Amino acid sequence: MTSGSVNRPGIVGAAIVPHAPQFLTLPETEDKAQVGRVNAAMHAIGDKFRALAPDLLIVLSNAHCDDMVVHCVPPFAIHCGTRAEGSGLHEGAWPIDGAAGYALLHQLLDLGFDPAFTLDAGLGTAFTIPLEFCGYARETPFLPIFVNAYVPPQPTPERCFAFGQALAHAIEREGRRAVILASGGLSHYPGTPQYPHPDIDTDRVIFERLAAGNLRYLLSLDAAALDRSGNVECRSLQILAGMIGDRLPDSALFEPSWHHIYAILGWTDLVPIKAEPLHYPATAPERSELARAIFAIVEDAAARAAFAEDRDGYVARFELAAEERAALVTLDRDALRERFQINPMLLYQLEARAKS
Repeated sequence: MTSGSVNRPGIVGAAIVPHAPQFLTLPETEDKAQVGRVNAAMHAIGDKFRALAPDLLIVLSNAHCDDMVVHCVPPFAIHCGTRAEGSGLHEGAWPIDGAAGYALLHQLLDLGFDPAFTLDAGLGTAFTIPLEFCGYARETPFLPIFVNAYVPPQPTPERCFAFGQALAHAIEREGRRAVILASGGLSHYPGTPQYPHPDIDTDRVIFERLAAGNLRYLLSLDAAALDRSGNVECRSLQILAGMIGDRLPDSALFEPSWHHIYAILGWTDLVPIKAEPLHYPATAPERSELARAIFAIVEDAAARAAFAEDRDGYVARFELAAEERAALVTLDRDALRERFQINPMLLYQLEARAKS
C-alpha cells in the first residue's frame, strides 16, 4: 500500500476492463494467447487493488438486455440484495454487499441523484468476468452498479459523468475505501451484422486519449457517436471519468480482436493530484491589501501621482508587511507575481501606469 493511500477514504483504485463472454467459453475463433495477455493484465491490476486493502469493491457495468429491458429500464441502478444469480459459465449465487448499496443509495439521493435499486436482479458475465479475470475469489462480496447502455433513451455522457462525481462523493461521505472495476467494450456490435467489424480506428483514438490521462475526452462521445462506433458500453467509462477525473493510468493495454477491441487501463495509486501553479492565480486573503494598493495606482490618477512622488510614503498608507512594501516600492514584478501571487494582468497594468 502506498503511503498516500493509507486510511484515506474514497476511491483508492480504479480500472477499465473488458468482459467478452469468449473469455470464458474460449471458442476456436479466439486467440488464446491474446486472452492470456488480457487475463494477465487484469490479474496484475487485481493484485494491486488487493494490496490497497480496500473495504469496498464496486463493479460498474451494463445490463445486456436481461433483467432491465421491458419491465423497468433505469439509467442507473444499484444492487442492494445479499446475493445475485450469475449466468453462463458463472451460474449460481454471487455474494453482494447490499448494505453498501443501500448506504450509497441514501447518499446519492441526498446529492440529487435518484438511481433505481434492486434486491434480486441477476448478473450477466459483464459483472462476473471482471472479478474472475482480476483474480477475485468467488466468495468476495462486491457491489454491482448498472448503467443502461443498450435500451434507448440512455443517459447522456454529461449525466454519466455527473453520476460518477456524485458516486465518488457518496463513497467519501460513507468513509469507505473503494476500488472500481468499470467494464465495457471497447467497440463491438453484439446481435448485429456489424459484429465482426469493430471500429478499431475510433477505439485507438479513445485509448490513446485515456492512456494520456484525458478521461474527459469520453464526454465528446454522445449517443449517436457511441452507437455508430459500437461503444454504447463506454457509458460505464464515462461514469468512471466522473469518479476519478483526468489522470494518467499506471498500466495500459490495447488488444484488438475480430469482434471486440479490448482496452485495459489501471489507476492503482489514486492519491490526490497536486494542483499545478496557475498563470493567473486567485488573490489570497492575506494579500488583499497589497492588491488594493496596486489597484489604486492603476485606477486612480491621484494615487498614481502620490506613488510617483513618494513611493515609500504611498505604501505607508496601507497595512502591508515589510516584504510587501519592499516589493511594491521597487516594483519587483517577480516577487509580486511568484511570492505574493498577484494576478499578472494587474501587474501588467501597474507597470504601464507607473511609467506613464
